[in-house]
Amino acid sequence: MVSQTTAQAPADAPPSAPSPVYAPGELAALAARHGLTVSGARPSLPAYVRELWGRRHFITAFATAKLTAQYSQAKLGQIWQIMTPLLNATVYYFIFGVLMKTKHGVPDYVPFLVTGVFIWTFTSSSITVGTRAISGNIGLVRALHFPRASLPIALALQQLQQLLFSLGALVLILLAFGQYPRPSWLLAVPALALQAVFNTGVSMVMARLAARTPDIAQLTPFVLRTWMYASGVMWSIETMLRGNRVPHFVKLALEINPAAVFIDLMRFALIDSFGGSQLPPHVWAVATGWALVCGVGGFLYFWKAEESYGRG
Repeated sequence: MVSQTTAQAPADAPPSAPSPVYAPGELAALAARHGLTVSGARPSLPAYVRELWGRRHFITAFATAKLTAQYSQAKLGQIWQIMTPLLNATVYYFIFGVLMKTKHGVPDYVPFLVTGVFIWTFTSSSITVGTRAISGNIGLVRALHFPRASLPIALALQQLQQLLFSLGALVLILLAFGQYPRPSWLLAVPALALQAVFNTGVSMVMARLAARTPDIAQLTPFVLRTWMYASGVMWSIETMLRGNRVPHFVKLALEINPAAVFIDLMRFALIDSFGGSQLPPHVWAVATGWALVCGVGGFLYFWKAEESYGRG
């Protein structure tokens, strides 16, 4: 039998040299001298944008896959993309239009209501899924290296794809109630583009906040419901405030409410009776301002915390 013994250093062997001790500043200089960088460090803004552009195919594929899988377990499948806002519009019609009589004084109330519900759903759904962009994909975030902004952008793109898919139902409803195509329908394209930029920016803000504080995802539905009631989805802001003695700042806040602005733009584009007098002043400037402030600001806010996502 071969005996195993623990190898020991000879008694006369010189002691091993102690490991050098570096100050934090010296470690940083040593790493820089050898070309080492911090793992997961935030890249510069131009480099980050280039990385995002390089992942554009991943963003599109991820959004499409999410959209396809969303109702894969339901028997009606993708039909629910249309049925969900239509069922919501039906409920709102009976509660607000019939019982609360908000349809009085609003011409073409059904097209008015359905347009509001579809456009509001686009914003609320984008923010809801954006809130879980990081926390709901934490395994992907921790396993792979890619710009984290790809996730909220892809999820916002998914909601835009879903809206475009369901706009066919909206057009059929408009035609059924006497709203026929006219040149103003083309205004829906820039209106939706501005709204998509706004939604993406807000989604990025919520994604960063919820990544650090997951409880925000539980609070979001209550905030969105309150926001919906203040956005004129089921009622006309201009009609409800007509003759009422409300402070000017309240009326102004309702008129420049971004959700209300985008809804009004779509109603103005698609509904004959919704004239320019029902739009707040400089509505396109307001919509553009919201899109730029939230789109650019949300992107920068999300990028600032790039290195913290998936840690802790």
